Amino acid sequence: MAKALKKQVLGRGLSTILKDSKNKSKLISARKLNSILEIDVSKIDVNPFQPRSTFDKEKLDELITSIKNIGLIQPVTVKNISKNKFQLISGERRLKAFKELKIKKIPSYVRNADDNESLEMALVENIHRQDLDSIEIAISYKRLIDEIKLTQEELSLKIGKKRSTISNYLRLLKLNPIIQSGIKDGFISMGHGRAMINIDDEKMQINIYEKIISKNLSVRNTEKLIQSLKKEGSLKIQDKIQIPSNSKKNITKLEKKINKKIKVVFNKDKSGKIIIPFDSIEDLNSLNKKINE
Repeated sequence: MAKALKKQVLGRGLSTILKDSKNKSKLISARKLNSILEIDVSKIDVNPFQPRSTFDKEKLDELITSIKNIGLIQPVTVKNISKNKFQLISGERRLKAFKELKIKKIPSYVRNADDNESLEMALVENIHRQDLDSIEIAISYKRLIDEIKLTQEELSLKIGKKRSTISNYLRLLKLNPIIQSGIKDGFISMGHGRAMINIDDEKMQINIYEKIISKNLSVRNTEKLIQSLKKEGSLKIQDKIQIPSNSKKNITKLEKKINKKIKVVFNKDKSGKIIIPFDSIEDLNSLNKKINE
């Protein structure tokens, strides 16, 4: 009975691969990387870089049913971190499903990957998921830009999305965290969020958010509300200041020199400020040294 279930779960294609005598070595260290192996689920640690913060129970149950009925369609992806120990790169729901089904081993694609590559693969895989919410996508984009050191143009080429699309998602992260949670939980849409992006006053953002919820406003009606508030003068909208092209080049040059993404704020009178993040006193001292070199 157990053997029949195992055969059903793996599927004929994967089980054929896994039963190949070449894949039956007992020592993980002797196995080739970048190959499909059958690995004990207890030897796979979850990915610490997993961008997804929540897992939909209903969808997990659907996956469990699917695996029961037609088998595992795609192996999980892991990297070998020590002898007989692996770290998950992508496929946490599939791993959870196997644990729920009490199946001891799961087909796994083993890859050579450092931490940055693991993060990149996990983020890119999640970006292409249909059930990822707008805020999770925005956070994934930001992490790819900040932690993998990608520009929006490079990210656009890597994931096959227009730069304007990426920019629209990233702008959602400027909203008050309460509104971000509202988008994440489905109380309002990404369109509602985009309508409020250029509102400078966070209290006004929250007031509009509450009106959207209480009056069940559409995106179009939300835009009309914001326009009417703007005409009344009760709403302060952020002025969009175009950064000169020569200044952009200098900003990029500085970012490369200090190996950090910086934020530049321009005012109408061409004054402004540069914001450089740092992680610790040591990091601050290192930045100071790089800037003064």
